[in-house]
Amino acid sequence: MSSFLVGLLAVVLFVVISAPMQLLAQRLSPSTPPVVILALAAVIAHLTTTLVAAIMLPAFEYWAATSMFCFGTIVYVQGFGAVLKSISLRILLDLTRRPGGKIDLEEISMQQIPHIFAERCDILIEMDMVSREQDQFVPTVAGRKLAERIARLRRLFGIGDSGLYNFSSTSSWNSHAAEREEN
Repeated sequence: MSSFLVGLLAVVLFVVISAPMQLLAQRLSPSTPPVVILALAAVIAHLTTTLVAAIMLPAFEYWAATSMFCFGTIVYVQGFGAVLKSISLRILLDLTRRPGGKIDLEEISMQQIPHIFAERCDILIEMDMVSREQDQFVPTVAGRKLAERIARLRRLFGIGDSGLYNFSSTSSWNSHAAEREEN
């Protein structure tokens, strides 16, 4: 039982140090991805609590503590990711900040969504996953390799057409674009 509490304590430590580490990283190294900071915070929290528990508890069960820590960390990281990058949540936040709490659908689709996707394209360029050639994006060698890995993972997990992000060919993209124009 005490090992599960150690795992829970590690989760608490992880949550407590994550936000200050994110703020510090934004000041010192703004190009560092937030997920890297989260991973570093997780390692620090896990190692610290594991070492202290191994020294102080005679019957410390590493795997019991680690299972609790991993569960709590996964829950936190999923919530963090949703809050950080969710397009739907960004639209909702903007909607609630507007006078009268209203936004025209046209403003969302013509102004907000292109801006959000432009930010995503900038990230892909910074990560050297794509390059820009005139008004088009072209996957780099690294981008193609990552796309192949993602396609294999999608097949492994049985993830089929998930809607917006499953444009496996230009004709697929064009058919989705044509459907939007018709509506």
